Amino acid sequence: MRWIYLSPHLDDAILSCGGLIYHQSQNGTAIEIWNLMSGIPSANAALSDLARSVQADWGTDTAKETLEMRLAEDRLAAQRVGAMPRYFDFLDCIYRHDADGEPLYTEDLFAGEFPAPPHPADDALIKRIALDLQENLLKGDVIVCPLTIGKHPDHLIVRQAAEITGHPLNYYADIPYALEHPEQLAEMTENLAASNYPISEGELQIWQEAVAAYESQNVVLFGGAEQMKDAIRQYWSATQSTQLYH
Repeated sequence: MRWIYLSPHLDDAILSCGGLIYHQSQNGTAIEIWNLMSGIPSANAALSDLARSVQADWGTDTAKETLEMRLAEDRLAAQRVGAMPRYFDFLDCIYRHDADGEPLYTEDLFAGEFPAPPHPADDALIKRIALDLQENLLKGDVIVCPLTIGKHPDHLIVRQAAEITGHPLNYYADIPYALEHPEQLAEMTENLAASNYPISEGELQIWQEAVAAYESQNVVLFGGAEQMKDAIRQYWSATQSTQLYH
């Protein structure tokens, strides 16, 4: 049996479930993290103002430099929690274009209360991801998918694709969005059952160290590594567990 964590971006699964992933790996469970939007755009692809702005926040100049940096961070994070990462070639929303070469997402995703919904041109992407998942999943796999708290378009796309497969799913609360929008967690899980997976103090520390590997993201998402550790500890302290929903 494999546990497959679906991660829209190069950080989501470990941000949300790093303590549980480490606990499972240390107890002999085969853990894979499938990073869906981890493809490197063509060098000839034009960057939107949004992509340039996001890269500036991460301290990079090109898409290739950005993805190589983030892939290195993710490999280190996965190593710390004992998971095997797998990388798919779908592009992050900031790099996606329509058939005419126009960027699909041009505005700051978090300028409003919630990001814009997935672009209609991404309907085909949902089907392609679903097909890739179906071709790679085995009958006994346990799939863990984002709940889509925060409504990031890439998270929504991954969830829709996973649900198309018809494979039984477990859902994780998306961090850091679950910290910012607890009301969405209650709303999205109202009709779901929850399973608690206790996380020890030592496993929490490994979780924090794994997230610390995402150096480019910690300032953007939390304000810094220490703030990240405080936020994850506070989230953990409520139940000292990770909850998955089904």
